[in-house]
Amino acid sequence: MPRQVKVALVHDFLTQVGGAERVLEVFHDLFPSAPIYTLVHDEEGTGGLYKDWDIRQSFIERLPGGPKRYKWYLNLMPAAIERLDLSEYDLVISDSSAFAKGVVTNPDTLHICYCHSPTRYLWSDTHSYTEDLRQPTVVKQLLPIILNRLRVWDRLAADRVDRFIANSETVQRRIEKFYRAESEVIFPPVDISGLKPVPVEEVSDYYLLVSRLRPYKRVDLAIKAFNSLSLPLKIVGMGEEYEKLKAMAGKNIEFLGPVNNEERNELLSHCKAFIHPQEEDFGIAALEAMAAGRPVIAYGKGGARETVVDGQTGILFDDQTPWDLVDVVRDFDYTAFDPAVIRAHAEKFSTEIFTKNIQEYIEREFSEFRSKHLSDVSFI
Repeated sequence: MPRQVKVALVHDFLTQVGGAERVLEVFHDLFPSAPIYTLVHDEEGTGGLYKDWDIRQSFIERLPGGPKRYKWYLNLMPAAIERLDLSEYDLVISDSSAFAKGVVTNPDTLHICYCHSPTRYLWSDTHSYTEDLRQPTVVKQLLPIILNRLRVWDRLAADRVDRFIANSETVQRRIEKFYRAESEVIFPPVDISGLKPVPVEEVSDYYLLVSRLRPYKRVDLAIKAFNSLSLPLKIVGMGEEYEKLKAMAGKNIEFLGPVNNEERNELLSHCKAFIHPQEEDFGIAALEAMAAGRPVIAYGKGGARETVVDGQTGILFDDQTPWDLVDVVRDFDYTAFDPAVIRAHAEKFSTEIFTKNIQEYIEREFSEFRSKHLSDVSFI
């Protein structure tokens, strides 16, 4: 009788709860006995959601500062991920936008990487990352040397992956360009269960933006546009740009900070439209707005081109400038969009569909890999 396959999961950092962690949660549901290997686990930062999981951290967890200051140890992360011992597993699934894909596995182990993106600060965003970093000049001068070394390691680490899954066609193109690897696209899961459309007459007069307040999210663009329009904009989220952005905003713009899921769902369901000014690898928040039946006004690059149907579930604008956004919002008619049609589109990206697609992919690829390795293990 074949023995049951031994599975391990690998995740970059368990320090917050976002889109990558939702993918990890599905993997954990599929393989509940699989341990999770990660560089650091911040139980407070993740709200204790994963405290009962079998989590195995790297040595960085035990260094001064631990999970709170893990970015201090950027240069040690390749060594830390390589020291995780995965020699006993038949199947390793990494969930990565940084270091997790670099684990070392045995020749008879299948390593599948669900790639959220080739590491952005090493490849597509490397110059803007350095420019936007709030650090002394000497740090900014030294950082490119460190990033160069990490870029070499990252490219070699990608060669250790047996199968890549891309979270969007945008990421698929990056994997091909930077890693010279093929991949299959499986869109990430969107939790639409608590979201539902409301009648058009119940829609309020505000626009909504939900985002971490970081430079690449381009919240500044939305603020400039709505300052010019003098229309109400509500902003949900926190980040290092909070004070700067708040100082820019007029009285028509309201910063709500972090909100709970119930409040967030209520805001999504009643906004005129969801504002998405940034280029994302995928863009889960925009799909959550669509699950609530609300149209999305999005910069037409990256994941938005794969999730927003222009003229049907929202409107795409071509140039990432406040003035392009102003032109769209000024002429925007929310009554021209059917909430039921928008919701139906969002349902194609549900957690249930992701779970089905990912399970079928893993079983197919594992079966093919094992047939070539004459193995006596199988899924039970």
